[in-house]
Amino acid sequence: MTGLQSPRLRLFIGAALISLSPVWVKLVEVSPTTSGFYRVLIGGMALAMYMLVRRQRLQLSRNAWLMIIVAAVFLTLDLWFWHRSIIYIGPGLATLLANFQVFFMMLAGIVLLRQMPRPIQLVAVPMALLGLALIVGLDWNSLPPDYQLGIIFGFMTAVVYAAYLLSLRHVRQQSSHRLPTRELVVISLLTAAMLGATALLEGESLVINSLSDVGWLVGYGLLSHSLGWLFIASSLPQVTAVEAGLALMLQPTLSFGWDVLFFDRPMTSVELIGAVIALVAIYLGSRPASKQAQGAR
Repeated sequence: MTGLQSPRLRLFIGAALISLSPVWVKLVEVSPTTSGFYRVLIGGMALAMYMLVRRQRLQLSRNAWLMIIVAAVFLTLDLWFWHRSIIYIGPGLATLLANFQVFFMMLAGIVLLRQMPRPIQLVAVPMALLGLALIVGLDWNSLPPDYQLGIIFGFMTAVVYAAYLLSLRHVRQQSSHRLPTRELVVISLLTAAMLGATALLEGESLVINSLSDVGWLVGYGLLSHSLGWLFIASSLPQVTAVEAGLALMLQPTLSFGWDVLFFDRPMTSVELIGAVIALVAIYLGSRPASKQAQGAR
């Protein structure tokens, strides 16, 4: 366990754990909404147990509660879109598109915070679009309808994920706690309630019919949602922005690798070049804000 005292090791272990998130979604035989429900429910309960063991109290202001509710709404939308994108286009591309949130964060910074992007960030935007074009192809009409819908859902994921991060950023600016454990517990459980209600409205069952699905969902909630996040959050104050940025790029890179390894995703040389270009663009776009761990899922 002494190795886990290294913040860099914790950072990259956390990035590896969260890269498995779309794998769990693809493996389970439940609806996308139901898998999202169990992710945040199990993960939120695990973090709540962690708080109880550490004897931590919530201690959140009224304004913090309001923004936490807003953040939970955006996280609910994020998981709803992302899980469907994973089903339609696979874990690798869905996670890559979700990480386009760095460009929507950049846009929000310009419009809302009057933060002008660096020149390298402006270069990253066309790079990312070029990489995406090489992966999915230039002829949109030739793509199957479900694949088109998966790409649209992927971009919608990036939009609402950026909104979620902005909401969480506002909450964290008012917090005196080193780790956002309290905020994430409340957001997770509120999101679970919203996704549970959504599943019922959609006519989807929350019943898990097999032990294998129970195992996948427990792994999703414990390893990717709670443990992976705790590893990353605990390491950020002790690593450089460049190291954090590399960890951000590791998540979609590994997710693409898991897609090829576990689900036999076909990968041409052109698609591989496109994926590399898009990943480099995401890294360049996220570097100035990388210490916020904005790409962590």
